[in-house]
Amino acid sequence: MTGQKKLQGIFTPNMVPLDEKGSIDEPALRAYVDWLIQKGVHGLYPNGSTGEFTRFTPEERRRIIEIIMDQNADRVPVLAGAAEANVRETIAACEYYHGLGVRAVAIVSPYYYRLSPDNVYAYFREIGRNTPVDVTLYNIPMFASPIDVPTIQRLSEECERIVAIKDSSGDVGQMMRMIEAIRPNRPDFSFMTGWDAVLMPMLMIGADGGTNVTSGVAPELTRKLYEAVNGGDVDEARRLQYVVRQIFDRLLFGADFPEACRMAIGLRGLKMGPTRQPLSEDHKKKLEELGPQLGSLFAEAGIECSGGMSETLSPKEIGRVVASVLETFQAQGRF
Repeated sequence: MTGQKKLQGIFTPNMVPLDEKGSIDEPALRAYVDWLIQKGVHGLYPNGSTGEFTRFTPEERRRIIEIIMDQNADRVPVLAGAAEANVRETIAACEYYHGLGVRAVAIVSPYYYRLSPDNVYAYFREIGRNTPVDVTLYNIPMFASPIDVPTIQRLSEECERIVAIKDSSGDVGQMMRMIEAIRPNRPDFSFMTGWDAVLMPMLMIGADGGTNVTSGVAPELTRKLYEAVNGGDVDEARRLQYVVRQIFDRLLFGADFPEACRMAIGLRGLKMGPTRQPLSEDHKKKLEELGPQLGSLFAEAGIECSGGMSETLSPKEIGRVVASVLETFQAQGRF
């Protein structure tokens, strides 16, 4: 046992604001960190999938964590994405982030090459035996080699530094199997879901929290859902889960992920800047159409947008606000 507090609650996989040149916008990132914490997130999760970690250089990824740790100033725990292209560089990232004081790191299973379960085990065993900081396994089978239950159980029993699993499969049965296999021998082990559409059922079967993209856009909503489940208010939790699912579906499927997230955060009145991914004309149009849809969902949920847009605005008025945001993006060369 590492002796640190168990990971639990909603850890926000935050995006990184960029300036007009596509570089990290440090003042905007600091403002975003403050905003998330003020809205009540339980923790921050930079350099994850939502944070577009593959679109930054290793040096930029380290700088992102430096900025966030400095601005956070120990207000909430930080789970830093530490996945690099190979095990040596990943361990080096673990060492660096440990020096910055992160609570733990999250490491995605090897990607690009599809590995067998025994080699997924060997990869994480090497990290688990050499890391100075606690590790969260990151299972996202749509993008990387899957981590099956026997592998997770084996790693939890052999490596005390491996303290959690972030599962983004959305498979409730899989989560139950993991909890049944691991919790009896590792009560300190945390189970986090990365699939917002099943946050409520995951929490109800025993998950400790989530790393949810919706929390980076509407942090007050996911926190309320988490508190409703833990407070035993099933009806309210169910109501909130349906709202979260609707927003999540548009963030994930409304455009190429995570482009909709950047636009949605901008609707909340925060400066996010351009994407590094060149966008087709068809995709720009898709984002323009998606903006009013998200704005309407925010308004219906009572979530303020653009520093004051609320449920009192009509869909037409929301559309005008969204059009204004997109026009600003285009004027600044973001599209």
